[in-house]
Amino acid sequence: MLQLINNLPAHVAGLHAFASVSEIEYKDALIPLIENQLINNHRINFVLVLETDIANFASGIWCGNMQIGLKYFFKWNKVAIVTDQTKVLGYSDLFKYLIPGKFRNFSLEHIDQAIRWVSAK
Repeated sequence: MLQLINNLPAHVAGLHAFASVSEIEYKDALIPLIENQLINNHRINFVLVLETDIANFASGIWCGNMQIGLKYFFKWNKVAIVTDQTKVLGYSDLFKYLIPGKFRNFSLEHIDQAIRWVSAK
C-alpha cells in the first residue's frame, strides 16, 4: 500500500510504502506526484520510505522505476530512499550512476534527517 507523505515542503514530494504494492497503485501514485512537482518546481525532490519487504512490490515496479527515471532524466534534483533493506539500497545506488541528481540512502531511524536533506535548497 502507498500513502502520500504529508507535511513536506511544497518543493518535496514523498511516498510511504507498506504492506504489498501493486504496479498499478505505484504508477497511479508516483506519476501524478512527479508531474505535479515539475509543474510547480521544475525539478524533482522526492523521498521514498519503504517499510515493507521488497518481495511485497509487484515485479514490474523496479523496471518501471527505470522508465520513470529516464523519462524525467534531467529533472531529478534530490532523492532520498529511506529503508533498512539492503537489497533495495543496492538497487537505488544504481540510480546514482545512471541518472543526474543527488541520491542518498537513509535508515528508517533517520527519516527526519532524510527529509531535512531532500528539503534543503
